[in-house]
Amino acid sequence: MEIKEIQDKIEAYKAQGLRLFTTSSFQTHSLVLLHILSRIDSSIPVYLINTGYHFPETIAFAQQVCQQFGLPLIDLKSQTPKHMQRDADGRLLFTSDPDYCCYLNKTQPLDAVLRSHDVWINGIRADQSQTRSAMRTEQAAPHGSLRYHPMLNWSKQQIWRYIKEHDLPRHTLDARGYVSIGCEPCTRRPDPGMQEREARWYGLKKTECGLHTDLVAK
Repeated sequence: MEIKEIQDKIEAYKAQGLRLFTTSSFQTHSLVLLHILSRIDSSIPVYLINTGYHFPETIAFAQQVCQQFGLPLIDLKSQTPKHMQRDADGRLLFTSDPDYCCYLNKTQPLDAVLRSHDVWINGIRADQSQTRSAMRTEQAAPHGSLRYHPMLNWSKQQIWRYIKEHDLPRHTLDARGYVSIGCEPCTRRPDPGMQEREARWYGLKKTECGLHTDLVAK
């Protein structure tokens, strides 16, 4: 039923002439949305927000998945070169100001994409964090665009059931104990009892990169 609802929603957007795109972190649990979209409309562009700090395995996996699913992959990078992403002491920003690092490498590049599109199809789930649990299925985004969260009310169990049912590929870092995979310097394997996103930006009071806080219309 959920998949039919997603198809109806996307077809309604298209009937209005709206320009659609999606993003993906290309973690294993992110593939459900991509697989569903590939069956509804394989022309929807998939943006990989390439920070320059991803695990090599993630870049290779993104290319593999989009080729397998027949989806167009777009590599989205920051306009600020890495040699300019340093603090006053010369340290790369991920070591001293991870919020600004995320802004330059994730939020700012995607903000530019929102200016040229109408609907951002986004795979966040309410069970991933407190911030995400407060979001709605449709939500206003900057520049008059719209966020659409078709997976918002899917549980972790539903996600993994779909992955098993459709035999979707797995990110190779799954086998090494990673459960939430982002940029390599800011990702670690979780300790027992940790929540899914607690292994990101470990030791900092940070659980979001800004995509789901800054890129929401106020």
